Amino acid sequence: MTDQIRIVVSDLDGTLLPSMGEVSTRNYECLQQLKESGITRVIATGRTLYSAMAVLPEDFPIDYLIFSSGAGIMDWKSKDLIYSQQIEADEVLELSKILVDHEIDFMILDPIPNNHQFWYYKTGNKNSDFDRRLNLYKQFSTPVGNIQDTKRDACQILAILPNKEAWFEELKTKFDNIKIIRATSPLDHESIWMEIFPLHISKGHGCEWLCQRLKINASDSFVIGNDYNDIDLLEWGKHSYVVDNAPLELKDKYQVTESVIKDGFAIAVEKVLSECSVKNNA
Repeated sequence: MTDQIRIVVSDLDGTLLPSMGEVSTRNYECLQQLKESGITRVIATGRTLYSAMAVLPEDFPIDYLIFSSGAGIMDWKSKDLIYSQQIEADEVLELSKILVDHEIDFMILDPIPNNHQFWYYKTGNKNSDFDRRLNLYKQFSTPVGNIQDTKRDACQILAILPNKEAWFEELKTKFDNIKIIRATSPLDHESIWMEIFPLHISKGHGCEWLCQRLKINASDSFVIGNDYNDIDLLEWGKHSYVVDNAPLELKDKYQVTESVIKDGFAIAVEKVLSECSVKNNA
């Protein structure tokens, strides 16, 4: 079976979209050219739908948006929601009790598509990154008054921790039968965001679900990311790349392209498409 690329999946922040910047002309044109080649274009982001729509124009050249780390999928052209998952209220309550017992600041995001709205629990300990996110979305937030307030359906729970990997790993062991995803804060680029989802949720699973729907094999995929929350995606894809601004441990494991500010996405896509074309013509 010859190599071919039928689907291209990119993370957004730090991969396609620079911090405080815009998608470069070269990367934008690369996405447009993929359509002309009949290749499905997907963004897979940890952002909520609300947050992703705030930075992506309605006519942005993609076919599907996987958001909230795989908890939801939108058909970009029609803006129809084609997939969504949630954690049930009883389980959210039990998870919240664990976080409260360990004095962790966290947010309970409402079910999709309203997961920009959330309830929050704050310990009172210093947590600048938590405060920053709270201030950004203050109009959508409600404080937890007592533990029963946490008994509610949720897209996910977001716990914001200091950049102490050992603490994150230890806390992770307190949870069973739930998906824990580590992400680097997009706000201070340092704090650890512990994202808690239903067990089967990840960017990689979202891609697998979409590919089954589209009758595309994972072996026909190109994927690219820049952070720990892209690992499931990178493991799922056939041709997996990280940009040069990714953490060293990811660059040691996956193929590396130029950084987000040096058109790393377009360079990697063009390289893989060229290699596949050469193989197919050999």
